[in-house]
Amino acid sequence: MVIKPVLREAEQDPRLTQLASCAGCAGKAGADMLAQVLSHLSELQNGHHPNLLVGLTAPDDATVYKISEEQAVVLTVDFFAPLVDDPRDYGAIAAANALSDVYAMGAEAVLALNIAAFPSDLAPHTVAAILQGGADKVAEAGAVVAGGHTIIDAEPKYGLCVLGLVHPQRVLTKAGAQPGDAVYLTKPLGTGLVTTAAKFDEAAPEHLQAAIASMTTLNRHASHLVREAGVQALTDVTGYGILGHAYEMAAAGTACMRFTASALPALPGALDYAYRGITTGGAARNRRYLEKKADISPDISEEIQHILYDPQTSGGLLFTAPPASEIESRFVQSGAPLWRIGEVTAGSGVAVVP
Repeated sequence: MVIKPVLREAEQDPRLTQLASCAGCAGKAGADMLAQVLSHLSELQNGHHPNLLVGLTAPDDATVYKISEEQAVVLTVDFFAPLVDDPRDYGAIAAANALSDVYAMGAEAVLALNIAAFPSDLAPHTVAAILQGGADKVAEAGAVVAGGHTIIDAEPKYGLCVLGLVHPQRVLTKAGAQPGDAVYLTKPLGTGLVTTAAKFDEAAPEHLQAAIASMTTLNRHASHLVREAGVQALTDVTGYGILGHAYEMAAAGTACMRFTASALPALPGALDYAYRGITTGGAARNRRYLEKKADISPDISEEIQHILYDPQTSGGLLFTAPPASEIESRFVQSGAPLWRIGEVTAGSGVAVVP
């Protein structure tokens, strides 16, 4: 008689990252392709409703629609394939990432709908853990998951459609950066590099855990601090990398976002993986799109350039404020991380100096 070994659930289940062809926000469609696709739609939709405060005219992190003189709704959607193997972590990261767009508009999340696609043979306990991870993060945000839609797909995908509320006069957008402002970031960079290394068993466990801790941290508290300080120009850093999202802010504010490379924070291990040539397809798309839009000093190493182009998943808030403002003291007093990474200058586009 042959006795088969009894396997634990975790041993029977496939690694989630092995089911994903392009994981996390690295799977985001390129900015150049989206610009072409959305330009025609923008022409059809723009100007058709006076209550549409933020739409396709000047693409931002979420759409904003005024429903009264005192209230506007903020609506966003985001989902992606697994970038980590633990299902609960995956759900939490995807939820934090989707919620972030609401915080980037200066709003508070109130409702969320699950958007999911799972293989028909994916274990029920794995699906449940993914959804639980997302629901836990939504609850932490003070919102509620009120439904959703799930389809069968060979590649797992999960995310949220999120509805938030904000006063129409307090909406924050990517526009508003002024020459003389300092540029700030609330989370370190390198999630794409670390999670890609982990997918191929190249990442140290402590490096992956640091990345997961960063990605599952809500941007809610940082958004509160930014709003209290009266910041005007705000976005979050996701699939287009810090250079791509800074370029959008520069274009919206008709100014130049100038980064100091030595001031950029990186997750533990990220620079080492960049040195070893571990990159993502999303980084390559970002590099192609920004090739003639970013002025990068020849003294910037290739490893730092990998950090600059690296697509972030559930990255930090990127904003500008006068350097003498109270923003830095607010973050220090609250114990929240903050890095001053550059300045806004006259001109256009983005620049990086040593």
